Amino acid sequence: MSRIGKNPISLPEGVTFEYKENVVTVKGKLGELSQEITDDITVKLEDGTIVLDRPSESKIHKAKHGLYRSLINNMIEGVSKGWTKELELVGVGYRATNQGQVLDLALGFSHNIVLEVAPEVKVETVVEKGKNSIIKLTSFDKQLVGAVAAKIRSLRKPEPYKGKGIKFVGEILRKKAGKSA
Repeated sequence: MSRIGKNPISLPEGVTFEYKENVVTVKGKLGELSQEITDDITVKLEDGTIVLDRPSESKIHKAKHGLYRSLINNMIEGVSKGWTKELELVGVGYRATNQGQVLDLALGFSHNIVLEVAPEVKVETVVEKGKNSIIKLTSFDKQLVGAVAAKIRSLRKPEPYKGKGIKFVGEILRKKAGKSA
């Protein structure tokens, strides 16, 4: 728990960092994020690196130390590079199309599912003939990208026998054996 919190965070060019009244604000070329931090953890900016300190060696302080270091690091990486999640639709007739922020999914139900995606998340669908459809979600907020991807995946989770459904690209599914004759 505590080793992650001890690592300093380097601030890349073009990213501004501000810490005021227990709120960390990070601005970059892709956007702006802010995170509230408990007053137990102290945050200091020292010549281009951010250092977090904890008051004691108690378990709760060690946990918060690592948590807030990871959150700030993810915020800085998000506003400078961005985060991407890719979902793959596996199954006959499973398709995805988008028009701006509206995602239209054909997942084998009697009707198409239409999702309105948050404006901070950029949606892109890749459809190639003979290959599975892929949904690419891109944003500067890691938590938001993960939440949107989890919501889309929950519409049709991969089933364990054939592997049909929505899965993350690179996800390994554990398949079950079917009925033995």
